[in-house]
Amino acid sequence: MEALDQLTKKLDTLLKKHAALEMENKRLRETVAAQEKSVAKLNEKLASLEQGMVSVHLGKTTDNEGEKENMRQQLDNVIMEIDKILNTLND
Repeated sequence: MEALDQLTKKLDTLLKKHAALEMENKRLRETVAAQEKSVAKLNEKLASLEQGMVSVHLGKTTDNEGEKENMRQQLDNVIMEIDKILNTLND
């Protein structure tokens, strides 16, 4: 009889721990979802700012096509680096 009581107590303890872990899991999933939403908004803002920066910068340059191409290449490199960083953050 005593063994049954001990098993019942252990089962109750495990059920309480399970419920607590499920609640924590739910909270963590909500946190991850909120962070993913935040990252998506930041990505959109970054893309918008990059586009604005390109427009402003290209408008200020001379008509020299070589300079424009060089600037586009540099900007592409910067954008690729930013994308790598954002992808690393998402993982």
